[in-house]
Amino acid sequence: MRRYSDPDHQASKEQPLNTLAQTSAAPVSASRIAIASFIGTAIEFYDFYLYGTAAALVFGHQFFPTFSALAGTLAAFATFGVGFIARPMGAVVFGHFGDRVGRKAMLVASLLVMGTGTVAIGVLPTYHAIGIGAPILLVLCRFLQGFGLGGEWGGAVLLATEYAPKNRRGLWSSFPQMGPAIGFIIAGAAFLVLGRTMSEQSFDDWGWRIPFLASALLVVLGYYIRMKIAETPVFERAMAEHDKAKVPIVEVVKRQPATLLLSTCAFILAHTLFYTITTFSLSYGTTVLKLDKNMLLICAMISALVMGLATPVLATWSDRVGRKRVCLGAAVLAVVWAFPMFALINTGNPVLIALAMAVGMIAFAALFAPMGAFLPELFATRYRYTGASIAYNASGVIGGGVSPILATQLIAATGSSLPVSGYVALIAVICAGCVWFLRETRGGDLG
Repeated sequence: MRRYSDPDHQASKEQPLNTLAQTSAAPVSASRIAIASFIGTAIEFYDFYLYGTAAALVFGHQFFPTFSALAGTLAAFATFGVGFIARPMGAVVFGHFGDRVGRKAMLVASLLVMGTGTVAIGVLPTYHAIGIGAPILLVLCRFLQGFGLGGEWGGAVLLATEYAPKNRRGLWSSFPQMGPAIGFIIAGAAFLVLGRTMSEQSFDDWGWRIPFLASALLVVLGYYIRMKIAETPVFERAMAEHDKAKVPIVEVVKRQPATLLLSTCAFILAHTLFYTITTFSLSYGTTVLKLDKNMLLICAMISALVMGLATPVLATWSDRVGRKRVCLGAAVLAVVWAFPMFALINTGNPVLIALAMAVGMIAFAALFAPMGAFLPELFATRYRYTGASIAYNASGVIGGGVSPILATQLIAATGSSLPVSGYVALIAVICAGCVWFLRETRGGDLG
């Protein structure tokens, strides 16, 4: 079978990094780009993961107390999924203006939208206070979180990728790709510290609100840092040449439909792995296996740390051997590890649980690390923000929004983790097939 090749991929007019950087409004350094692209992503994923952890631990009985424990967890995960539905919408809106107005403005706007939704959750009344209005407001706040994150990832990776030398785009794009690991670790640590320092009753009554309110301080920090960066040189050149898409979403669908579809389906696995290992496993471990929630949080945080350390290594490796090879390796590892992973979690042994999660997160990192450069390289500059953002966030609807709900239902219906392992393996096979038909982009120019 013939591999898909993008007919609209044009030869680059890209200039060397230091020549382009001179057109920017302010001097640029690698450290400034690294910090700006990393800090916002870490903050926004901290916000996003706060919700996932709270959904697994506390939202079921705070916002859905009339449901059974299982039904309450499913309802909490359903509201969790709203964030993933909102993400493609945010990708379209922020992508549109990011491709027409600039990357920097949208990075600042997405940070503020996400922060508003997160802080608002921290002050929401519960079901016991206002009844049905509480879960409705929770869904609205979750929508704001997802909408903001829909614009964050694409802008952050474009900031890094469009500044990077073409032979090091994998490495540079790993800066924002490390943000999710740090965001998850900080979010997990916040809940862990609260769980250790206050009674369970106090945590349930008001302690869970503290990490959401603390996000306000992080947003202020991220805003300050991002206001100090200049627009990317690749985008500035496109504007100087009047190479601006009128309606980016229409152009990307019309000009690169196969690329958009294949890349979206390929990266469902990344979200499936992450949210199955973290969000679902926390719920499964506490409600089904009756394991200590703090122990599970520590195991999940260890696996996130492993993922964060592996990300720049695997991203750099993709600069040497190609994006596709590393992504295909991730899919193979996911298939191989899907069944042993849950077998180890089922033992209840903390060391084996940490090992199960850590290896699973290495498979995730092997796909997620090259993705920061791979997705932007697949799309033309005039609609790159839109194309990369939609592919990333649309894949999250199934991988992150549906997977925890489906996994919970499979466990409830069968009483076994085997169907969940089979589901993960199936998604990995689909990923491998889609990656195979995408073109290799390593070393190419950003056209």
